[in-house]
Amino acid sequence: MERNDIINFKALEKELQAALTADEKYKRENAAKLRAVEQRVASYEEFRGIVLASHLKPLERKDKMGGKRTVPWNCHTIQGRTFQDVATEISPEKAPLQPVTSADFYRDWRRHLPSGPERYQALLQLGGPRLGCLFQTDVGFGLLGELLVALADHVGPADRAAVLGILCSLASTGRFTLNLSLLSRAERESCKGLFQKLQAMGNPRSVKEGLSWEDQGLEEQSGGLQEEERLLQELLELYQVD
Repeated sequence: MERNDIINFKALEKELQAALTADEKYKRENAAKLRAVEQRVASYEEFRGIVLASHLKPLERKDKMGGKRTVPWNCHTIQGRTFQDVATEISPEKAPLQPVTSADFYRDWRRHLPSGPERYQALLQLGGPRLGCLFQTDVGFGLLGELLVALADHVGPADRAAVLGILCSLASTGRFTLNLSLLSRAERESCKGLFQKLQAMGNPRSVKEGLSWEDQGLEEQSGGLQEEERLLQELLELYQVD
């Protein structure tokens, strides 16, 4: 057997584990959706909360306050980690986000990126093409809205092209239209506000306030701004922004 034909069992095991985790997450969230429908929840926010908390385990009588708790109520926060792991998890400098699968991204997004600026920088770091590959099948329930909120709250003129690329990649993911329809009212407003900011950044005055025309000269000469405007108009339709 040649060296190129050697099977990397470690990589295969990691890929299989990621696939099993993603499948488990899908089944768990789908069961939570059905449970929420059967309960006839009063609002979308309540429905969304049930799905997002689907990984939590209810406490049993033996896990009461003051006693030794044997069942973790949040298995995603302590699974496979010791107390020392938790105590030393926060470091002064955070490593760049390097997810291999959508499950990796979802975990790191929740665990290591608590603030809006951190989430925004992580999205810029990954870029549109990488995000499109990670979420080729599906962005995941509730995550699309969080991504849009992070972009809307922190987008700047210098990042306009990068943000448009991210939005374009997200729009090409599986079940995008369904995920878009499940946005909460606040997330829809953030999405609308994001596009309003992107539109405002396209005029000369806004660009001048963020970056000088001299800095933008090369891009303008190559037709970059015209291409951005064309892409923006397409995205307005895809994201159903009036």
